[in-house]
Amino acid sequence: MKILVLKSSGNKKGSSNMLADEFIKGASKNGHEVTEFDVIRKKINPCLGCGACGMNGACVQKDDYENELKGLLKETDVIVFAFPVYYFGWPAQIKAVVDRFYSHTMELTNMHKKSVMLTLAWNDDEETFAVTKAYYDKICDYMQFENLGSVVGKGCGTPSMTAGTDYPKMAYELGLSI
Repeated sequence: MKILVLKSSGNKKGSSNMLADEFIKGASKNGHEVTEFDVIRKKINPCLGCGACGMNGACVQKDDYENELKGLLKETDVIVFAFPVYYFGWPAQIKAVVDRFYSHTMELTNMHKKSVMLTLAWNDDEETFAVTKAYYDKICDYMQFENLGSVVGKGCGTPSMTAGTDYPKMAYELGLSI
């Protein structure tokens, strides 16, 4: 199976990348082909809402989404969203990727992809993750992605805090389970 891990943390050695790396170890051990795509370090513009793509065509923007990521998304079986929670939701960088699904919504929906969410935040209460989880569930439903699971790390404000939890192990085991 081909797995695409969308990393979207400004901190290369941060907690969400720690979860992503552990997930990758598990998935790789299980023989899957894993590709990492660092959303933060690529040029991905927000969707313009111009409608030129007709939800099933080329985007007028010729950035790293259109030139690289769009092809990777088509080739992959599993999309992994790995990100820190910013102000109770998805960071702008990973949200821009999801918004750009618009240009090939019909195609992606018909491919019946699978997906995983790996996320965490400093806060340790359920309310912090309510919007994040609801948005992920809605994306899975709308795009007809099969939700293979998620790791939601509470109280993970720093990499050392995260390393002292079970969340990295949970990410590894989720990768291994695919």
